[in-house]
Order: sequence, then C-alpha cells, then structure tokens
Amino acid sequence: MADKRKISLVLADVDGTLVTEQKVLTERAQAAVRHLREAGIRFAITSGRPPLGMAMLFEALELGTPIAGFNGGLLIKRDLTIIERKTVPDDVAARSVELIRDHKLDVWVYRGNDWLVGKADGPHVAHEAWTVKFSPKVVTDVAAELDQVSKIVGVSDNLDLVQRCEADARAEFGGRATANRSQPYYLDVTNKDANKGAVVEYLSRHLGVPISEIATIGDQPTDVPMFKRAGFSIAMGNASDAVKQQASVVTDSYNDEGFAKAMERFVLGSLN
Repeated sequence: MADKRKISLVLADVDGTLVTEQKVLTERAQAAVRHLREAGIRFAITSGRPPLGMAMLFEALELGTPIAGFNGGLLIKRDLTIIERKTVPDDVAARSVELIRDHKLDVWVYRGNDWLVGKADGPHVAHEAWTVKFSPKVVTDVAAELDQVSKIVGVSDNLDLVQRCEADARAEFGGRATANRSQPYYLDVTNKDANKGAVVEYLSRHLGVPISEIATIGDQPTDVPMFKRAGFSIAMGNASDAVKQQASVVTDSYNDEGFAKAMERFVLGSLN
C-alpha cells in the first residue's frame, strides 16, 4: 500500500516519460490523466520541445494549466498565447554556437515558434520533425539568427562528444545559462532560469499549489532540477541510474506504461 501523501499537481516530462519510444500517448496514459483530474489533481507538462511541438497533446489531455516548452524557456496557454519568455543572452547564444561547432556537433536554433537548422538532412532533423509535427526552416547560417533565442541545441550521434560539450558549456557559462542533455544526442542551452526546477516554482506560484504538494516525473538529466524542487519525484524505468538516484521512487519504462503505472500506484494509490 502506498504511503499517504497529498499531491495537488503532477508535472510530467513528455519524451521518454509521457509518450512511448514511438511517441504514442497510450490510452492508459490518457486515462491516468483523466483519473487525476477526477480526483481533483491538476496536470501539467514540460519539455525541451518547442510549445508548438506539444500541441498534439493539448486536447488529448484536456490541458488547462500553463505549458512549459524549451525546459521552461517559453510558457504558453493552450491557444499558444505566450505567457512568459526567457531568452538566451546574445553573447551566450553566439558563444554557444561556436562551442557546439568546436565539438563537431550540428547546431539548431529555436526562436519563438521557429526551428532553424543549417541543413534539412542533418542528424535527427527528420526524426525531430516527425516528433514535433512541424518542419524546420533551413537558413544559410544559424549564427546570424540569434536575436530573442529560446534554445540552442547541439546535435550528434557521438554521445561522448555531446557529453564533453555539455561539461565545457557548463564550465564556460557558469550561472549565465543552463546547459543540459535532454537526450543523449541533444545538448540544450537555454536561459539560466529556463530549467524544469523553475517550472515547478512558476506553477506553484501561478496555480497556488504548495511545492510540497507537487509531484514530478521524468527520465533525463534535464528533469533532475524539477525532482529536486518538488515534494515528490518519480524516475522512469528507462532513466539512467544517475537520474533514478535523484528521485523519490522509480516506475517502469516508457515502453511498459511506466507513466500510467506511476500515476496509478504512487499518486492515485496514495489517496486510498
């Protein structure tokens, strides 16, 4: 039997958590969110994706809470109206592009609802377009498109290079920017206050929910800041051991209904 705990809001990561490896929102996951709502528990999502890239979930989940894209860099309403924007300082953006290129990674730039790439056939471009359901704009040089940038991404299938670039970016930018891998092959550089921990704090203030009554669920290093802020945290079974160690509990994999099982067992189960 689950421990008794009061949870008033669940904040979920999307990729690797809420949806399966094939980016499917299962019927059981939808039902779990519906059951949360019926129990008086609010539900919100956050992701490294652009907000537009989460739009296919808004109606299916009947979202009424602010939606946090770019790891909290852009907060929107369900109709895509911008509530709050946190951009990367121009000099940090320019240096991020240099640093990513120095590590032989491809560079993507997200500005507002635009996704800018240097080549349409670059690594992961086709898969990302399929995931977010919109196509990038191909530009001559992304380094010339750095005003009001929400996120810069380094992309490579050389995972060691991505990890080294993350470490170097953190060392260079210190507290001036957030640099985290949202996937083993993606390094996200965002505003210093654009992280999922800040999303927890924003939702707490905006919705009037004590942080102690917020549960978070995720699978990647970008999810650890929200684990640390929330009253209760759940790591997916497909998360690394390092991420699992930062969570209160661990559920099953995203390919084995880990999200739905977590809601049923740890959140709804704690009400019984």
